[in-house]
Order: sequence, then C-alpha cells, then structure tokens
Amino acid sequence: MNQKPSLLGILGGLGPMSTFYFCELLTSHTEATSDADHIDMIVSSRASTPDRTAFILGKSRKDPLPVMKEEAERLSRAGCDLIVIPCNTAHYFYDGLREKIQTPMLNIIEETVKQLKRSDVRTFGLLATEGTVKSGAYAQICAQHGLCCLIPSSEEQKVISSIIYDDIKQNRPVDFSAFLRVVDSLRARGCERIVLGCTELSLLKKQLSDDPIFLDSLEVLAYQTILACHKTPIGFSKDLSPTSEGAIP
Repeated sequence: MNQKPSLLGILGGLGPMSTFYFCELLTSHTEATSDADHIDMIVSSRASTPDRTAFILGKSRKDPLPVMKEEAERLSRAGCDLIVIPCNTAHYFYDGLREKIQTPMLNIIEETVKQLKRSDVRTFGLLATEGTVKSGAYAQICAQHGLCCLIPSSEEQKVISSIIYDDIKQNRPVDFSAFLRVVDSLRARGCERIVLGCTELSLLKKQLSDDPIFLDSLEVLAYQTILACHKTPIGFSKDLSPTSEGAIP
C-alpha cells in the first residue's frame, strides 16, 4: 500500500485544536491494518504564533511569517518530505514561505477550489475568518479556475467571526441558529456549496447534519495529504473524488 516512505510535517498551532483534529482525520481516514501502516509525521504546534487575521487587517504589527518560517525550516531540517498547514488564514503567507522552503507544500485553499471544480460547482459561499475573506485568497484562486466565490454580508461576517473567536477558540457553545441563518442567506443567493474555509469551523462538522451543502476544507486537505503520502484514504464523503494530484512526485 505504501509505495514510497514519506515523512509528513504539520505546521500547526494555528489554532491548536484544529491542528489535532486534522491529525485525527489523518489517522481515522487512512486504510491501515497495523500502526506501521499509518503516516509518519512530525507536528509543530506553535500556538504562540502571532494572530494571522489581526496582522492581515492591520490591527497588529506582529508578523506571523517569521515564526511560520522558523517552524517550516525546522520541519524541513527534520527530513519532512511534505509540509501541510491546517489553517486557511495562514495561507496568506504561503508565497512568503515558498520563497524560503524547498520542501513541497500542499495549499489548502487551492486543493479546496480544485475539489469544487471536480464536483462541477460554479458558485459557492465562503465561511472563513475576516482575514481570509479580506485577503481575497479564495477569490484569487477561484479566478484561475473559473469559479465564483460569494462571501457573507458585513453583518453576517461579524456573526461568523464571533463564532470562530468568541465561541470555538474559547471552548464555548456555538449559536447554531445564528450560524445556519448565514448559511441559509448564502444558499438563497445561489450558492451550490458552502465551504468551511476556517479550520475552526471544521470542528463544527461533527455537530452539523450530513447536509451535502457543506464542503470542509480541512477534510479536503486531509484527503489530499493521505494521497500525497502514498496511503489509501477511506471513509470520506462521496464527493471527495480519487485523484493523484496531491501526490509527491
């Protein structure tokens, strides 16, 4: 099953809970008959990395990129064959990392947009941090693939931001009725799918119904990471189609 030994590096801590949920996804969705069949990985959970959204919005001068580079270099020196970042907002700094890091890196936003295209989706709604929304990271990649990305209104974005920062990151109960009102608004505007474009929101997937409207970016990254590490993904939703695009050459 494992055609080529691979060591995975996870540049995490952005936030910590979603990092280890990502590790859980990798472990629970990899076909294995013994411990040795699972992915070898090194996890960096640098929780003290400056807040990505605050920097992107100009609310903080603390640049996360130097810390992210330091951790990525550490993973690279440790011999990792592939690095993944289970955080959408952190991909604002993706190009800056690629300038310094030679180790291959999967891009969660690009992989999610490719998955939407494979599913013949033309228009989708994005639920993410204000940093991800304002940076236009999804819109830029969507333009390359001919997809339309719709975002919540400013008031709806405040609801989503509060759910991310005031509820999930602080381990408080989520107001699901408020969350679903934003989802319904995007659906009413013609969105064929709703992308959970923040890995904190991915933590809600366990509590959401199996409504196929949702596409979880973290699940997409997990699926492509398993393939890239030459393992067999199992137990994912049907629309995560088999592909070798994420595999290490």
